[in-house]
Amino acid sequence: MTKLFIKSLSTLITLAIIGYIAYKYVTPKLESIKQDEQSDFVIVERVVDGDTFKMANGEKIRLLGIDTPEKFQSSKLDKDSKKSGQDKKTLQALGQAASDYVKNLAEGKKVRLVKEPGTDKDKYGRSLRYVYLEDGTLVNAKIIQDGYANVYPTPISKIEEFRKYEREARENKRGLWGEVKGLKQMK
Repeated sequence: MTKLFIKSLSTLITLAIIGYIAYKYVTPKLESIKQDEQSDFVIVERVVDGDTFKMANGEKIRLLGIDTPEKFQSSKLDKDSKKSGQDKKTLQALGQAASDYVKNLAEGKKVRLVKEPGTDKDKYGRSLRYVYLEDGTLVNAKIIQDGYANVYPTPISKIEEFRKYEREARENKRGLWGEVKGLKQMK
């Protein structure tokens, strides 16, 4: 009986020590992580176009792994027109539709910006990021799933997931892959 009591007492003491260590050292770290997560949210001040945001902190974000049609006159619009065979006005109208969709999805909302290892900025100095809404929705993926963006071919971890979403959007004629105000669909 005494051996059982000593064994039980030593087990209780060991558990108490483990509990104290967890309370003293692990709990504050978890709280710190939780606070860091909350403080990482930034408000999307303005959707510039379907794949570019201006954040409330002044940072410009280029959504990683996606490409939407251009709504502004640019050399990219010229290249896209030649490549797709579509006239510039049609592409700009599709770009405006994509921009409007993304504006409804993200503008004025708190988002979390996540960097892909090995990527940081594009040639225009915009931060390349995955953008998550507060509910966990990955904005980059949602735009592709709903048919308002192509996959931008770049070596990122989510590229195959994004390609799958684009195939599904095309097959189901979602967003720009369907009919947009009587315009020819995106190719």
